[in-house]
Amino acid sequence: MPPESLADKRRRARRIQRKLKKMYPAKTALHHESPFQLLIATILSAQCTDERVNQVLPGLFERFSTPQDFATATQSEVEELVRSTGFFRSKAKHILSVSRTLTEQYNGELPRTIEQLTKLAGVGRKTANVVLGSAFGVASGVVVDTHVGRLSRRMRLTRHDDPVKVELDLMKLLPQSVWIEFSHQMIWHGRAVCQARKPHCEECSLIADCPGSRDFLPVKDLRPAPRRTTKSRQTGKT
Repeated sequence: MPPESLADKRRRARRIQRKLKKMYPAKTALHHESPFQLLIATILSAQCTDERVNQVLPGLFERFSTPQDFATATQSEVEELVRSTGFFRSKAKHILSVSRTLTEQYNGELPRTIEQLTKLAGVGRKTANVVLGSAFGVASGVVVDTHVGRLSRRMRLTRHDDPVKVELDLMKLLPQSVWIEFSHQMIWHGRAVCQARKPHCEECSLIADCPGSRDFLPVKDLRPAPRRTTKSRQTGKT
């Protein structure tokens, strides 16, 4: 089978994107009421499920809800509130550092460029893209979390493991106008159907455009049936 051309891969990526758009919402599952709260929620979501983060957020934001609130908090106070999300010490440290930087340098407002956001403690490209896309509608890139990376490799849209390289590949395949929604919809699909250990390929509507599905579908026995001998035809036995 000849290698797929870039033009063919782009067409396949667009078919995948259009199908996903019909299936899933173009929004994050993280609960938030402000861009700052989304930033905090995204920091907490590292190595943690969105469901767990959403359980923690009400208590956290009831106690501290603005950068100014967090800027006056102590490390131990924040640690206790985010403990169940894992890596709670480093997450609390990043939240406090981000809050103090925003309070002191940005008057409590989030900057709106990826360059400025990624200078904040604990904020990488993924987190910056989530905030810019979901809070401000700025398509600065494609959010690549574990779901998006896994699905992109299975769909043969990339061969890379590094999230930045995966992001660059997806940006080449899809128009900028769909970058934000595509990330959300891939994440929803990764949770619902294309799961890490056992993807449900038989019930996936993307199967025609997913070469990787062949790795998980049952192998059909294509060998011809054994010929029946004269004796077996006479006795009805095989």
